[in-house]
Amino acid sequence: MSGNKFLLDTNAVLYILNGDEVLAELLYEKRLYVSIITEMELLSYKNITVKEKQQIKNFLSAFVIINIDNVIKDQAIETKKNSYLKLPDSIIAATAIILDIPLVSSDKQFKTVTNLNFLLYEK
Repeated sequence: MSGNKFLLDTNAVLYILNGDEVLAELLYEKRLYVSIITEMELLSYKNITVKEKQQIKNFLSAFVIINIDNVIKDQAIETKKNSYLKLPDSIIAATAIILDIPLVSSDKQFKTVTNLNFLLYEK
């Protein structure tokens, strides 16, 4: 992957956490970002153990976690109105758009966002 900065969707983070060496290698020594939505999704799984929660928190400490501000909120509203994404994915896409960095995901629905620099990761 060319470029040095990437925003990872929740599924991309899960792939790496579950041992996807190909994706981990592609993102090695890159500046990685996640939306606060991704952090919330990862930490809110119903049966998550205390140990798993701590592992996720430790893993995410290497990422820049982006909060939702008014600029991202406004972009997310426009993204939601003009795509087939659900609101959480609209926020994630809006974050990548505002930061002007590629979004890495295996979710093909992101292709419906015309102004998004989207990198589809297929296993």
